[in-house]
Order: sequence, then structure tokens, then C-alpha cells
Amino acid sequence: MAKTSPVKFFTEVRQEVSRVTWPTRKETFTTTAMVFVMVFIAAGFFFLVDQVCSAGVRVIFGLGS
Repeated sequence: MAKTSPVKFFTEVRQEVSRVTWPTRKETFTTTAMVFVMVFIAAGFFFLVDQVCSAGVRVIFGLGS
């Protein structure tokens, strides 16, 4: 593998970063909001599944009232 000088490396990194399409503030906010919504939906789903499984185990082992 060929060695690259630090100056050339940082020059190439700067060129690559200039090609990146950065999201707008609105896109970032929308994406972040959607992540939070999906996290709450997933948390609710797994909470319900956990409650159902817990109730099933209590019934099977006779631990519930």
C-alpha cells in the first residue's frame, strides 16, 4: 500500500467533504422527529408484548391472582 503524505491526505479529505450533500435544518428536524416517533411506537409495542408474555407465564405457572 502506497504511503500518502499528511498534507495530501488532508487535501483529499477536504475535497471529499466539499462533495457531501448536507441536510437542511428542516430535513434534520423532520428526521429526528420521525426517529423519536418510531422509538415511542417500538417502546409501546414491546411493552405490550412484555405484558402479554408476563401474563401468560403467570397463568402457566399459577403465580397470578
